[in-house]
Amino acid sequence: MSTNGTPQNAAAWFEIAVKNLDKGAEFYGAVLGAPLKRETMGPMKIAVFPYEGGVGGNLYEGSDIGTATPVVHLNAPRPLEETLSRVKKNGGKVASDIHAIPGGRFAYCTDPDGTRFGLFTAK
Repeated sequence: MSTNGTPQNAAAWFEIAVKNLDKGAEFYGAVLGAPLKRETMGPMKIAVFPYEGGVGGNLYEGSDIGTATPVVHLNAPRPLEETLSRVKKNGGKVASDIHAIPGGRFAYCTDPDGTRFGLFTAK
């Protein structure tokens, strides 16, 4: 953490939407030469890219294929509710409820241009 409470690393994780989680995990696993681990995280079934420290990522099965871009989740200062309030005050939108996962809490948002991103606070 920095002295103002903001996490030092901006990115927490990324997500890529796929039509079929099994086929997507098989494709990316073959491309990378390493299998993706299946998990249920919060409300979603996901396939996690291999990583050691740093920023990790996952696949999720979504209905927004074709229009979806990878979603980057940014580390946010606590409390998450105050950070989400600043999204709204600065022209963005909070696009989901807050979701609890084992590592903390997150919500999906869009910036003033409509680009999706997530905000995450660790436990």
